[in-house]
Amino acid sequence: MSRPGVRRVTWRALRARRRELAGLGGWSLVESLPALLAGYLVARAVDEGFLAGRLLNGLAWLGVLAVAVLVGAAATGRTYRSLGAVVEPFRDEVAAQVVRGALRDATRAGGRPDSAAVTRLTHQMEIVRDTFAGLLMVTRGFLFSAGAALLGLLALAPVVAALAAVPLVVGLGVFLAALPAMVTHQRAYVRAGEQLGQSAATALAGHRDVLACGAQTRVTADVERWVSAQAAAERMLARMAAIRSLSLGIGGWLPLLVLMVTAPWLVERGLTAGAVLGALIYVSTGLQPALHTLVQGLGGGGLRYAVTLENILRTYPVPDDGRPSVPAAARAPRCRPSTGPADGSSAVEVRELTFGYGPHARPILRNFSLTLAERDHLAVVGPSGAGKSTLAALMAGLVPPQAGTVHLAGTTVAEVEPAVLARMRVLVPQEAYVFTGSLADNLRYLRPDADDHTLEVALDALGARALATRLGGLGAPVAPALLSAGERQLIAAVRAWLAPAPLVILDEATCHLDPALEATVEAAFARRPGSLVVIAHRISSALRAGRVLVLDGDEPVLGTHEQLLTRSATYRMLVGCWDESAVPLPAAPTRQG
Repeated sequence: MSRPGVRRVTWRALRARRRELAGLGGWSLVESLPALLAGYLVARAVDEGFLAGRLLNGLAWLGVLAVAVLVGAAATGRTYRSLGAVVEPFRDEVAAQVVRGALRDATRAGGRPDSAAVTRLTHQMEIVRDTFAGLLMVTRGFLFSAGAALLGLLALAPVVAALAAVPLVVGLGVFLAALPAMVTHQRAYVRAGEQLGQSAATALAGHRDVLACGAQTRVTADVERWVSAQAAAERMLARMAAIRSLSLGIGGWLPLLVLMVTAPWLVERGLTAGAVLGALIYVSTGLQPALHTLVQGLGGGGLRYAVTLENILRTYPVPDDGRPSVPAAARAPRCRPSTGPADGSSAVEVRELTFGYGPHARPILRNFSLTLAERDHLAVVGPSGAGKSTLAALMAGLVPPQAGTVHLAGTTVAEVEPAVLARMRVLVPQEAYVFTGSLADNLRYLRPDADDHTLEVALDALGARALATRLGGLGAPVAPALLSAGERQLIAAVRAWLAPAPLVILDEATCHLDPALEATVEAAFARRPGSLVVIAHRISSALRAGRVLVLDGDEPVLGTHEQLLTRSATYRMLVGCWDESAVPLPAAPTRQG
C-alpha cells in the first residue's frame, strides 16, 4: 500500500473542507475589491476630476475607493475565521497521527520510546500549523490580489497588462526553478535539528555514565557535530534568500521600471496621465506586494511546511485510505493468535529465555523455560532484585528478551499486534493507575460492555463493596489524588478481574492491601477462568498458589510449597521470615481444568 506524501495529504485535507475553503474564497474575493478598483478609480479621479478642474468629482471617485477599502478590511476579519476552520482540524489530525504512531512504536513488543516524538508533537507540529495557515493565506492572497490587479490593468489598457505580466512571469519562473534546492536545504536543516535534539537528550539522560566512563570529550564532540550540521544548513538557507530577492526584483520591481520607461510611448499611443498613474498603482500596490508575499511565504514557511510534514509522515505515515499506519521500520511480522495452545496443553510457554540489563551485564534470567497450563496458579517469590518484575514484563510482552521466546495461547508474543496482545493478558503493576471519572468508568476500562450487575458481582467477589459504598456507588466520581495506594490497587484489581484476557499477572499488585483483603483478592482471581501469575509480596501468596517459582540469582526452582521446603534454601528462609500466626490464611481454592 502506497503512502501519500505532503502534496497528497495536503490536498486530502483541503478536499475534506471544501465548504470552509469556499467561505475563505468568498471573503477573499470581497477583500480583493480595493486591489481590483484602486487603479481604475484613481485614473478616473485624475482624468475626470483633478486634471479636468472638477475637484468634487475627483474626490467622489476617491470616496468610492475609500468605501471599497472599508469593505475589504471588514472581509479580512472574516477570512481569518474561515482560515481557522480549515487549519485547526488539519493540525489536530496530524497531531493525533503523531501520538498514535509514538504510542504504537513505544508499546509494541521490542519497541522503545521515541525521544524525537516530543519535538514532532510540539515544535514541529506548531511549524506545520502556522506554515499551513501561512500557505493558504499567501496563496489565496496572490491569486486574488494579483488577479484583481491584472484585471484592472486590462481594463485600463491591454498593452499595459502585457508589459507588467511578462516580468512577473519571469520572476515566478526563477523562483520556482530554485524551489527544489530550497527544499533540499530546508530538509537538511530540519533533520539536523532533530538529530541534535536526540543527541542532546541522550547525553543529558546518561550524563552520570558519561562522567563515570570519562567519555565527556566523545559525547561533546557528537553533540557539537550536530550543532555544526544545523548551523551549516541554516547558512545555506540564508544563501537561498538571495535567489528570492532576485525573483522579487524581476517580478516585482522590473514591471515598475518598465512602466516608467515606456510611459512616454504609452502616452503617445493615447494613454492618459490618470491611466499611467493607475497602472503604477496596480503594480506597486497589487502585483508587487502579492508576489513579495508569495515568494517569501513559499520560500520560507512553505519550505518549512513541506519538509516538516514530510518528516512527520516519514516517521508516522498515513496510507492512501487515511487510516493510521505503522512505519515499515517498526513493523514486526504479524500473525493471528490461535484460539488455543499449539499443542493443546499450555496457555503460557517460556522457551530458553535470556535477559540482562545491558550487553555486558550479568543476565537476570539465563536459558529460562516455564510452562503454565490453562487455569494454572503460579506464585513467583524471591528477594528484591531477583528478577520477579522483569519476568512479569517479559511474559506480558512489554520487554523483548535477548534470547528465547514467550508464547501465549500458542502465539509468539513478539509477533502479536499490541491491540491483540492487550486482549490476551492483563498486567497489574504495583503502582495502580486510576483515572478521573466515575467508579464504573474505571472498572469498565478493560471490559466496556460490562453492565452494572456484573460490576456489582466483581465488587463483592474482590471485597471492594465497602470502598464502593464509601465513594458513593458506581456512578460516583473518583478523584485519584484522594484515594490511598491500597484503594487504587483494589480498583485496579477489580478492573483486571473483569477483563476477558485469559492470563492475569499481578506484579505485587496487592502489596498495599491488608493481608486478609489480599487473600480475598487472590482467591477471587484463582476462581476466575484462565491462568494466574502472582509476583508475591508476602509468602502467604505462595501458600495459596498451586505452584511456586523461586528466583534468587542462581538456577530458578519450581515446585509446590512442600517440595520447595526441601529443595530450596532461599524458600525456607523466606518462609521462616514470615509469621504464620499473624495472618489467617484461607484455604487455597481448587482450580479445575
